[in-house]
Amino acid sequence: MSSITPYLPMLRAGRWFAQLPEAFSDALLDMAKLRQLQTGDALFLRGGPPCGLYALVRGSIRVSGLVEAQQEDTREALLILLTPPTWFAEISVFDGSTRTHDAHAAEPSTLLQVPHEALQAWLHTHPQHWRDLALLMADKLRMAFVNMEEQAVLPAAVRVMRRLVQMAQGYGQGADEGRFRRTLAITQEQLALMIGVSRQTTNQILNDLKARDLIRVHRGALEILDLTALRDLCQ
Repeated sequence: MSSITPYLPMLRAGRWFAQLPEAFSDALLDMAKLRQLQTGDALFLRGGPPCGLYALVRGSIRVSGLVEAQQEDTREALLILLTPPTWFAEISVFDGSTRTHDAHAAEPSTLLQVPHEALQAWLHTHPQHWRDLALLMADKLRMAFVNMEEQAVLPAAVRVMRRLVQMAQGYGQGADEGRFRRTLAITQEQLALMIGVSRQTTNQILNDLKARDLIRVHRGALEILDLTALRDLCQ
């Protein structure tokens, strides 16, 4: 527990964790192990066994799959860039099935891992808290439906801006809506794959946002300069 103590303020800044019953939040902290990853390190891979529930407290994690762009041309399809304070990987806690996607550190990252077997045993003796865990998954499902709708009906520029806002705000997982992540460890190509538009179109959109002094483009990262203006543009 003492090794986790410095990260408690970040954990409590997360909406889901902050609203948990004390018995469940204390149990998660008691079971948790600290994990440190360097850029590019794999947290888990598609097809791997369930390995528990994770909380990201520093850095960022990219969750991805593989797509065939052309014959014999397989590329990483970035699905989501996770930022603190996010709890994730709860699906395998429920169904015990293998991982459906890859998770790698996008930058040096610190996580808490609640081991699968320990969590299952605790929930078996405290079944009333399955609902609390289900709320985490329901929140993710709600966001997925919103993104599916946006993908179908919104112009590319609006989709790009909304995704940048979502990532900066931790996909709504933070308890403090005014808090946001200024620098996102994501490339233009990864953003294009995530949104489902061409890299050229994404580059044009980002150049326009850069010209408006809303973002700054770095090698392997995007910096949000004016989140409020960016959010207003994509309403």
